[in-house]
Order: sequence, then structure tokens, then C-alpha cells
Amino acid sequence: PAVLLKLYIYGYLNRIQSSRRLEKESQRNVELMWLTGRLMPDFKTIANFRKDNGPGIRSTCRQFVVLCQRLGFFSEALVAIDGSKFKAVNNRDRNFTQAKLQRRMAEIEASISRYLTDLDTADRQAPAAAQAKKKRLQDKIAALKAQMKELKEIEVKLEATPDKQISLTDPDARSMKTRGTGIVGYNVQTAVDAKHHLIVTHEVTNVGLDCDQLSGMAKQARAAMGTRRPEATTRSRRTWVRGDGGSGPGVRQDSPVIEPN
Repeated sequence: PAVLLKLYIYGYLNRIQSSRRLEKESQRNVELMWLTGRLMPDFKTIANFRKDNGPGIRSTCRQFVVLCQRLGFFSEALVAIDGSKFKAVNNRDRNFTQAKLQRRMAEIEASISRYLTDLDTADRQAPAAAQAKKKRLQDKIAALKAQMKELKEIEVKLEATPDKQISLTDPDARSMKTRGTGIVGYNVQTAVDAKHHLIVTHEVTNVGLDCDQLSGMAKQARAAMGTRRPEATTRSRRTWVRGDGGSGPGVRQDSPVIEPN
């Protein structure tokens, strides 16, 4: 476990997230050969380590924050809070909202109507050609009706969900707006020390709006840094939180202040 944890942290520091890429790096990267003692785990072992040792990895992160506190890296108590959208395995076609479901059902009904019209046209053609075309059209209509039945079942499940959204491949993933196009994924909230750029705390949520997460993240940053009363000031899509209640670099005094109690 210790060697795999080293490999995982190395990948985090060097932006190597894929278990397959970590496997390849451990076989050719001299730094990783030294770090792991020339052990070369395969990608499945690396992926299973991440999946099965979540509490241990979180405990390591907590110990890191405690170490930073002891070394005095958080003395100024000023952190930046921001969110990043991470794409899930779930494809957008496998994510449904009420509007998307109704649009998909309307498209299927339109396709069925078009194929039924083509069936009427096929009856006027030569018998041999008409028979082959009718068989293809009937198969397409049967497939569309099966899809419609599945969508009806999804509609029932959708009504039972609190946020009226459902993802089939990754149930926890949600559709979120990003710059350009939306994605189905997660919102990773991170609080970073403004001086040393060290991560104070982080949280993964499926709520797409960053503003809704500000108060909770400010409280978590306060608890992690041992400060009493963080003040938050929004600036350029990021939020600066100061634990001592004073001003500091990057904090605009004329911005609205949020004080979570």
C-alpha cells in the first residue's frame, strides 16, 4: 500500500490521472523506478487501490494539512476557494432531465410517424422490393417502440428523484453548465492557501453552482486551518477567505462579505 500511495501522489503532482498511464510511467520513468523500488504494478492494481482505499487516502490528506499547520504554512489564514467541473464516465445521452426526456420522446414519435408513412409508400412499389423495405421499416419501428418503452420507465424513475435528474451509467453524476457546452460530471470544490498554494480542504459534489458551496467550504477551511471567523470576498470567479477577519493581498474591500456562522 505504501508504494501504491507514493505512485498515486506522484501521479497527482504530475497530472497523471489514468491508471494505464501510471502503469506505463512506472515502466519507463526513472523517477518512478526509484520511488517504487522498480516495482511495476499493472493498471488494474492501481485502479483497485484507489477504489478500495478511499478512507486511507483521505486520512493521508488530513495528515498533510496537520503537518502544514505545524510548519506554520497557514499562519495568514487566507485561502482561495473555487470549483472545477470534472467529466464523469456517464455520456450525455445517458443523462436525463424532464426537458431532455420529452425532447427525446418527441424525436422518437416523429421517427415512427415518418417510418409509418414510408410503409404506406412501400405498398405501392413492386412486391419484391416492397417486402424487403417493409421488413426493414418494421424492424426500425419495433426498435423505436422499445426505446419509447425504456424512456417511459425512466420517466417514472425521474419523477421519484429529488433534483429531477437521472444518470444511467454513473448514478451520482449530474449535468452541469461549463464554458461553451455542458458536461455530465462532478463539481470539485477546493480551498487553497494563498501564500504557499497548498490545498487546505476539498470536496466533490454534484451541485453545479459554485455559490451554493461557498458557505460550506468556508466552514471546512476554517475547521482545517483552526481559524475562528473566515470572511469571504468574491473576485473574478474565485473566493478569498480570510480567517483573521482582516484584509490581505487580493481581497477587495468593496465586495460583498459573507460570514458563515
